[in-house]
Amino acid sequence: MTRSLLSKSFTLGFAALLSVACGGEDTHELDQQQALVGDPFADRIVSFAPGAAAGFGQSQLPNIVLGAPQGAGAGSGSLDVLSLGNSGVIVLEFTDIAVMDGPGVDLLVFENAFLRPSGRPFAETGVVAVSDDGVTWFEFPCASGNAAGNFPGCAGVTPVYSSPGNGISPTDPAVAGGDGFDLAAVGLTRARFVRIRDSGANGYAGTSGGFDLDAVAVVNGVQLP
Repeated sequence: MTRSLLSKSFTLGFAALLSVACGGEDTHELDQQQALVGDPFADRIVSFAPGAAAGFGQSQLPNIVLGAPQGAGAGSGSLDVLSLGNSGVIVLEFTDIAVMDGPGVDLLVFENAFLRPSGRPFAETGVVAVSDDGVTWFEFPCASGNAAGNFPGCAGVTPVYSSPGNGISPTDPAVAGGDGFDLAAVGLTRARFVRIRDSGANGYAGTSGGFDLDAVAVVNGVQLP
């Protein structure tokens, strides 16, 4: 069921603000820092159904979409990607750290968009959905036909700046690049699964058609058992 609404050792820290009232007397607000064990990237491909004009990157599955993004900056799209093809769909799972609803962006999706000389993005859009059980899906609306508005709600629009070794954090939406998604926009508090579907509104030629997935990353996370 899909609900569509109008949006290895690694330590990832997040702060949770907790207010406690006891005996009618308010205590001070506490900032609690919790260490998460694992990595913030997808751990497993649950399924992949390529569309027409897919093929690029398939020989490097599954690792090509697991792990950190391989950003190439504003002017060049990475080739470390998997092309989904026309309306192709991939489902990824987090097995150690799940996405949780926190302040602002909770999840980043990285494609290989880049900026044209005009400053407009060369975008190949994808529709993102999230789920905590892999059965009930919550889909972020993607305006794949709204080029003038830079395709609001879609993945595949913003260039990727983070890459292993360049010092740019892949979990900081302010610098990483990629497109951010807030679980609050679809009314979900936790997500263990991410589904990305090519929008069907891209170019489809050869074997590199449609949305090109690089990676996904948890921004606000919670430890899984």
